[in-house]
Amino acid sequence: MKLLCTWFLLAVLCFCANPGARGSASHSGESSQVAGREYARVSDWAKANGFQLRWLKRQGAFQLSNASAKITCAVDSREAQVNGVGVWLSFPVAQREGAPYLAKIDLQTTLAPLLSPPKNKSGAAIKSICLDPGHGGKDPGNRVGPYQEKKYTLLLAQEVRQQLTRAGLNVSLTRSSDMFVDLPLRPEMAKRKNADLFVSLHFNSAESSRTVVRGAEVYCLTPAGASSTNARGEGAGAGTGWCPGNRFNDKNLLLAYEVQKALTKSLTVEDRGVRRARFAVLRDATMPAVLIEAGFMSHPEEGKRIFDTGYRRQVARAIVDGLLAYKRVTGEGS
Repeated sequence: MKLLCTWFLLAVLCFCANPGARGSASHSGESSQVAGREYARVSDWAKANGFQLRWLKRQGAFQLSNASAKITCAVDSREAQVNGVGVWLSFPVAQREGAPYLAKIDLQTTLAPLLSPPKNKSGAAIKSICLDPGHGGKDPGNRVGPYQEKKYTLLLAQEVRQQLTRAGLNVSLTRSSDMFVDLPLRPEMAKRKNADLFVSLHFNSAESSRTVVRGAEVYCLTPAGASSTNARGEGAGAGTGWCPGNRFNDKNLLLAYEVQKALTKSLTVEDRGVRRARFAVLRDATMPAVLIEAGFMSHPEEGKRIFDTGYRRQVARAIVDGLLAYKRVTGEGS
């Protein structure tokens, strides 16, 4: 009996120490195995967490809503929306006997951080940000005619730095000129600078569908055991195990979400969603980190805007707005 009471007490303490688990696996209801993975019945989770579940007119789509949040998903899809912002799930929504099910890992690592945002510890205010202009030197990045990605990521980083500095933050860059920096060195430089956040800046390209593919997407590190959403498989060699950057899973996702929201709302660009990847610069980060793909150089219209100074200033403003929103949501510390 004493042993049983001890285990019960430990379970209660673990639950109380991890508020992010509330509204996720702890109240996930009936489980089902789908392709060897644990899924929870959405209606049970919704009831336990104060959400209303209703099917939409769109085939297989449903919405979860309460006074402060709306989540839209569709059966057999990984694409979701949280308060109107695209967020990719780690695994598709499943359906069993007419009822939708969500992977428990998505309840824990995708929905919970957005519904119950993580807070900074006392005295841990965000003061310093490391910006990482993608590519450089012998690595030009994407190319469209004479335009090379490495040039425009540096110009964007310089603009973001200027605006963040005006907002009172300390800002460092992993490169300040057209020089090559090895990927592992980039998060290491952020660590040496005692940065509170790491933000890698990029522009996208889709040569096979230049006139169609456009928009912004923000990546954060894939949780251990989950599936990435990056189309080209970068970082796939890392496997699906735990990485140092996974210590910040909740804050990684929240940071990516706030930046994606700011980009899509401020610039009215196509919302390609918050995505997951095991990019080297995200795997080894020792602070919350994201990789921003701020638009497609390959798209005829979007590419022209990216190469324009005025538009890049707007992109920088949106990124800064997202970073400052994250700073507010996680708390200033004291």
